[in-house]
Amino acid sequence: MDKTQETADEKSCMIKEKNNELSIRDSNCLQPITRSNSREKITNLDVIPQVIASCIIHCVVIQVGVNMAYSTVLLNDLKLDNAGMTITENEESWIASLVTITLPIGSIIAGPLMDKFGRKVVCSFSCVPAIISWILFIFAKSVITIYAARFIAGIAAGLSTVGVIYVSELSHPQIRPMLLCLNSVFVSLGILITCCLAISLDWHKMAIVFLALECCIFFALFFLPESPYWLACFGNGMLDEKRTREMKRSLKRLNRTETIYEQEYSRIMEIARNRVALRHNETSDTVVASIKNYYHKFKSPSAYKPITILFVLFLLQQLSGCYVVIFYAMSVFDEMSGILRKSFNENSAFVMLGIVRFVVSILTSFSSRKYGRRVICILSGIGMSVSMFLSGIYMHFTVSSDKNGNEQEIMVDYKWLLLVFVLSYICFSTFGFTTIPWTQIGELIPVSIRGIGGGFMVSVAYIMMFAVIKSYPYILKSIGIGNIFFLFSFTSLLSIIYVYFFVPETLNKSFSDIEKMFTSNKEEKPCDVHPT
Repeated sequence: MDKTQETADEKSCMIKEKNNELSIRDSNCLQPITRSNSREKITNLDVIPQVIASCIIHCVVIQVGVNMAYSTVLLNDLKLDNAGMTITENEESWIASLVTITLPIGSIIAGPLMDKFGRKVVCSFSCVPAIISWILFIFAKSVITIYAARFIAGIAAGLSTVGVIYVSELSHPQIRPMLLCLNSVFVSLGILITCCLAISLDWHKMAIVFLALECCIFFALFFLPESPYWLACFGNGMLDEKRTREMKRSLKRLNRTETIYEQEYSRIMEIARNRVALRHNETSDTVVASIKNYYHKFKSPSAYKPITILFVLFLLQQLSGCYVVIFYAMSVFDEMSGILRKSFNENSAFVMLGIVRFVVSILTSFSSRKYGRRVICILSGIGMSVSMFLSGIYMHFTVSSDKNGNEQEIMVDYKWLLLVFVLSYICFSTFGFTTIPWTQIGELIPVSIRGIGGGFMVSVAYIMMFAVIKSYPYILKSIGIGNIFFLFSFTSLLSIIYVYFFVPETLNKSFSDIEKMFTSNKEEKPCDVHPT
């Protein structure tokens, strides 16, 4: 009994000594954080290094956008037998959706990998499977090889999840919303590049271009600093002098102004002190003990509440058709033009889709600094619901059948309206519902489980995406494109109601403020102190 007490006392002393050591180191050069100095205004010049670093990091998600749009080009060429291969309807749905099956695998393993080896290392590593997938596409001569390439491409896209976490940890609170929204800008850039290349290149030649692009991104990532929060809180668990120097160098590169640098350094050291105490309280470093520790963290209201909110938000995002229109863009436009007797060119519509998504995603990034997440999502949902409802109405009232069962168009002079409605839907969905849920993973989920929790949430989102994309061809065959538009409209309406009642606002809130929103006064306060 005495030995146990002595061991406990020794452990307690060690924790106090470590905390005092870190406190003394901080107090020599820094003032304590106050509400006023943590919200000090920063200039555009101050954040240039963070913007440049974020843009390079977000380049890894160009692959995600390419995966979405490339399936459209690939399927269109294969249907025309341009590659010497013929595919069935079942093979078509597998080629389109296979990438979303393996995406969760990449997302799940990204969590522990980024906590163990660092945000920068995993970001760079995500390029390796992407490079392999493009090499397979270049030499593909069979459907099996295409399956393998799409399978590996999905893993690469899943690993790119680390980018959102990386950016959230290196960006200042005042520009974090904008920098996180750049994720959608670069996904849209991937779609736009694919749309433009599709005009003059076949899927084989496009694969060569994307292979070169991926190699350039891989080398560019080497010049980035590691996340200062990871250096302080993860890795080998010891914030020694060498690690502290590395963390300071990283902070200096990202924050050139001395005042802002000191504020960020103070916040990081505060988290580091807390994690030292937390690690000493954990029973063991075994796998079973780690699982138990994560289980208890996930049981906290600050963890399970945001994860539940995000789960429903992603479910509504997928059911509202945001990604179906991208993955099957050519098929959707082909279906529309077939019904309307080739009243517009689907290739031109495909390029317009890419341009609209890219421009609107940039608009969203700038809007996110001024307007809240809820406002943007509600406006997005209203626009999506109205656009899809009008598309369904157009299909219902302008296409009829004669006595012999032949389809005929009634409103010949207004056939351009349907394309306007569909592009409006893409515009509004990009403005909010295809952007905000992904950025909120880096905001709502607490730092202590952000690696594992973020990877889990992204995995769940892509499993939903797979289910919707895989089933789309069969639903289209059963109910027709007009009724699908009505279905998307109804789900978008439900999304508006859900956001209004359940999704919290995170604009201008620190990570600790966001976490407190999910913890009532009667419940325990979160164990980690989070960066702002």
